[in-house]
Amino acid sequence: MSAPAPDARRTGAQIMCEALIREGVNIIFGIPGGAIMPFYHALPEYKDRLHHVLCRHEQGAGHAAEGYARSTGRVGVCVATSGPGATNLVTPIADAWMDSTPLVAITGQVSSLVLGRDAFQETDITGISVPITKHNYLVKRVEEIPAVMHEAFHLASTGRPGPVLVDITKDAQQAHTIPTWDAPLSLPGYKPTLEGHKRQVREAVAVMLSAERPLILAGNGVIQSGASAELREWAELLGVPVITTLHGLGGFPEEHPLSLGMPGMHGWVHVNRAIQECDVLFNIGGRFDDRVTGKASSFAPRARVIHVDIDPSEIGKNVAVAVPIVGDARRVLRALLDDLAHRPGPAVEARRAARATWLTHIRDMQDRFQGRHKELNRPETTSLMPHDVYAALNRAFIEHSARGEGYRVVSDVGQHQMWAAQLLDWRRPRTHITSGGAGTMGFAVPAALGVALAHPDETVWAIVGDGGFQMTNQEIATMVQEKVRNVKIAIVNNGYLGMVRQWQELFEGKRYSGTPLTGPDFAALAKAYGVRGVTVEQVGDVDPAIASAWAHDGVVLLDFRVEREVNVFPIVPQGQSIGQMLVAVGEHAEGDDT
Repeated sequence: MSAPAPDARRTGAQIMCEALIREGVNIIFGIPGGAIMPFYHALPEYKDRLHHVLCRHEQGAGHAAEGYARSTGRVGVCVATSGPGATNLVTPIADAWMDSTPLVAITGQVSSLVLGRDAFQETDITGISVPITKHNYLVKRVEEIPAVMHEAFHLASTGRPGPVLVDITKDAQQAHTIPTWDAPLSLPGYKPTLEGHKRQVREAVAVMLSAERPLILAGNGVIQSGASAELREWAELLGVPVITTLHGLGGFPEEHPLSLGMPGMHGWVHVNRAIQECDVLFNIGGRFDDRVTGKASSFAPRARVIHVDIDPSEIGKNVAVAVPIVGDARRVLRALLDDLAHRPGPAVEARRAARATWLTHIRDMQDRFQGRHKELNRPETTSLMPHDVYAALNRAFIEHSARGEGYRVVSDVGQHQMWAAQLLDWRRPRTHITSGGAGTMGFAVPAALGVALAHPDETVWAIVGDGGFQMTNQEIATMVQEKVRNVKIAIVNNGYLGMVRQWQELFEGKRYSGTPLTGPDFAALAKAYGVRGVTVEQVGDVDPAIASAWAHDGVVLLDFRVEREVNVFPIVPQGQSIGQMLVAVGEHAEGDDT
């Protein structure tokens, strides 16, 4: 059966499919069920333009759509039925909300005739999702579908990106109409500010030029707006060092001489010290999350803060701001660069030269602290350490990158996530994909599926702990069904819910309550799914295992059995200043502010 003629009557389900195509969608992730069956009935008519990926759990479908969106910058789409199907999407919707990921979640709903009567599989998903969506819709009439779908994609992808939910009753999907596609957008009150205020832009440039110890903090907004080139030019012209948040990793190349690394709870000591000593902090596209600031009242105490963000509600929410600029990161940076170009050249040159002393001071702190860092200096042991895995991965990434071979990394949540952020070199935007604000265990495997389908010519590494892996590993079956060949899964397996165990060790007297974790033979499980599985227990086997996995044309799972009680350091204890960092068990970085 082919799609209906342009002027023919069609079902709401057919209109849904055509609306997706009109928005440039070519892949969707989902699971059918009773209330969404009309949509699935229509899908085969559009199979040449819409590819449906049958996931094994709705949470997996949502995370796969997130991975697709985060790696491409396009809107990810997931589909579920009513009731439990819809509620299983709540976790990825919340994850997308916290991490500003453009997502459209489409759910079927029971017929409008029985809404509110506790019909089979009826759940008020629009009511449930209000706090975690930019907007949501309950569609009861077929005539509403074209406009609602267009609005949903516009909202998801503009301003600060985020998730939008469209809940469509079964009878609206089944009803017929001739769609109206050219209805204008009607979103009163929704007008994101893209251009920074000129006066604020001028003031920001003046403040940056007057600073003796300035620092740039680059967040997710840099990547979302495609502003990496502008950020690099801004930093180089001013000679200002750059730090990158967890979601900003890759937005500024870490091999660049002005790059310092990641700040915050598990940031490097020299980075956090630089924040505490700087006189101007220029935040572009970061929201001052508590994992960055630590105790907010003691964060950057000497700094005048310039904050650029497309979401005005974020400015001043957590940290007092001297120069607020609401706007798109790329457009604001271009305006800043234009203003800087009209400043006297010798003055700009002089300020850049003066910043060399500041950068040298920070590098001296880096040599002082990072050179002794236990995670960067391998202990004398025959046990496989987590850092052996990351060192080998990094060597492989650099080698394949030098050969022009693309790769992307999706990490789950926990110790392995922080080690990846700390110990791998992040050089390109959208190559580091993780769950940040929500901290969703189980994110990595399904998100890697979405990334792999979006980038079939690149190798996608999913780095996951043994805890998170056991939450969503069933999506390996989806990879097999979809004939995905380019995903490699690295399990950093320590037999614990590692990050919780670490906190129990450091702050709760080693009371390991609910954290020792058993699991199956992961390599055997991989083989049961029909993919290659390898157990790695010796240091000398790590590099060959990674090389073999990379060369293999197919999904590979590597189960790295690492030393069980290794901790992520540095760490800022909860509620403390980022100037108070533990660098080992019971050992603070010398000179901490107290």
